Amino acid sequence: MTEDPPPAPPLSSDPAPTRRRRSGLRRRPPFRIGDLEVRAGRRETGELPVPRLVTGTRISLPLRVVHGRHEGPTIWISSSIHGDEIGGVEIIRRVNEDLDPRSLAGTVIMVPIVNVHGFLVGDRYLPDRRDLNRSFPGSATGSLASRIAHVFMEEVVARSDVGIDLHTGSDHRTNLPQVRGDLDDPRTRDLAEAFGAPVMLHARVRDGSLRAAGTAAGKTVLLFEGGEALRFDPQAITAGVDGIHRVLARLDMDSGVEVAPPPVPVASRKSAWIRARRSGIVSLDVALGDRVAKGERVAVVHDSLGRRLSQARARFDGIIIGHTQHPLGHQGDALVHVARIADLDEHDGADGPPGVPPAPDRTTEPTSDPRTTDPDTTTDRTTTDRPEPDSP
Repeated sequence: MTEDPPPAPPLSSDPAPTRRRRSGLRRRPPFRIGDLEVRAGRRETGELPVPRLVTGTRISLPLRVVHGRHEGPTIWISSSIHGDEIGGVEIIRRVNEDLDPRSLAGTVIMVPIVNVHGFLVGDRYLPDRRDLNRSFPGSATGSLASRIAHVFMEEVVARSDVGIDLHTGSDHRTNLPQVRGDLDDPRTRDLAEAFGAPVMLHARVRDGSLRAAGTAAGKTVLLFEGGEALRFDPQAITAGVDGIHRVLARLDMDSGVEVAPPPVPVASRKSAWIRARRSGIVSLDVALGDRVAKGERVAVVHDSLGRRLSQARARFDGIIIGHTQHPLGHQGDALVHVARIADLDEHDGADGPPGVPPAPDRTTEPTSDPRTTDPDTTTDRTTTDRPEPDSP
């Protein structure tokens, strides 16, 4: 007689403990942009197609997305909206190497070259001579610049909460590392302080700029300036990389990188370019980060035989945040950029702004030089007394 098999154990309505733990893990949905689909905890490289070259060659904006394993905000980092401003490309390369998608909370979209056409030939502008940073938010049926701006707005800005746009000086100018933004907006100011650049400048938005379009779309946008065009400036690159990581930390995105706490940046609400009143050979008396007092000489213009033609002097107490690199200057050329600081000693202490070497001791010269008898010698006091826009 065949024995009946033992009864099966009763079915449990609860899954096994291991399965319960696994089912409780909710993986972030993938991040989609352009033709990319990036899974949580991964990084991917892609492209955003823009109008072709005249040869018919396809051309695209390079794209790198780091999609963190954990929930968090989305931030874009862009560079080379002006094709000759290449410093941000190196900043983005280093930030990308540092990021760990397994620990990241949120998503980082990196577009190192926005103006690919200009980047290919080292030109600030597009082939149609338009400034891409005066073409936002753009249009799908507009000019070449307008179409590129439209792609960037639709694909990148629309998917982001915060943006950092990286720039350098232009046209033979160099800039002290600085952040520009609407310092009257509490969130913008908070992130500008977290960035920790030596100077943060309250700057009005310029119509057609990425910062203006992003702000109008409800995004918080910082503009970083540092170094000069067609050069990699080590100080500016380091300030940019560290600043971005500090912003990520401030947003609780946990980039996996530890950087020094941010120094307290010097805040300024006004800046002015001092311009040459005579054409000639320019000799600067100041360097980036130097403190200057009202009336202090910052540059001299001579002719080719050494005769002094004009002097440029500061109109207010401040810090040098930019200057020309070109020794030849025409009448009206921008020579030195000064950011006004109301309480310089209170903000800076004896050693100047954070991240900047101490200013050399200089004796302020008198407003007139008794050795100069040339009646054509002039003192340059030409400035523009308004917050500096995104680029001069």
